[in-house]
Amino acid sequence: MSVETRESCVQRCGSVPCESLETFGRDHRRPKQQKRSTSFNQEEPAIMSTLALPGQTLGPSSANNPGSGTHIQSSHIYSSLAGTLTQPSKTKSAPQPTLSVARSAGPLVPSTGTVVLGRITRLNARQANLSILALGASGEHTCRDAFPGIIRQQDIRATEIDKVKVHESFRVGDVVRAVVISLGDERSYFCSTARNELGVVMAVSEAGNQMVPVSWREFLDERVGVKEARKVAKPV
Repeated sequence: MSVETRESCVQRCGSVPCESLETFGRDHRRPKQQKRSTSFNQEEPAIMSTLALPGQTLGPSSANNPGSGTHIQSSHIYSSLAGTLTQPSKTKSAPQPTLSVARSAGPLVPSTGTVVLGRITRLNARQANLSILALGASGEHTCRDAFPGIIRQQDIRATEIDKVKVHESFRVGDVVRAVVISLGDERSYFCSTARNELGVVMAVSEAGNQMVPVSWREFLDERVGVKEARKVAKPV
């Protein structure tokens, strides 16, 4: 293709001619292409969404640093939980971006220190079996599947532990607020009600009526006027 002359270009488009015919012709024949912005993760496809799922590849460990909620496997960084992928940041001390995944909906499974709500399912002289139904002091996060828990006799109250009787603290069907104190064995979480705000929050009498707390150790069936012993939780 022949290169346009300076005069013909000025007459046709009215623009000031370039300094060089070669440069002028090349610049007019080929439109300038915009440079594509490169992602911080050049060795992997750009992440299309900020939502990360467990096991999702976030990037190579050679170009990124692992943050909270992630782990390294086979020279790549993977998400360890479901949550939001935070924006990568660089510092002088850490020139590589750090990838972190934060859980946005609170804890999904009980852990040590988690306050839970559950229903008493079985009693014996040494412990009460608990079905954990929700996480949080007010049950903010409902569990999709119930988790098994155990409240041992020594974990019911903080004082007079040797005088505690399980059947005087709970009844089957009671809704209890407790805190996870240990991951326990492979079958159940170990929970405790040995705080003022922990214990029975809802109870039904032997007559089948809803009861109300009247003291730190008793519920009252207002219909029949009968009191029943419980480890009562202080309202929160």
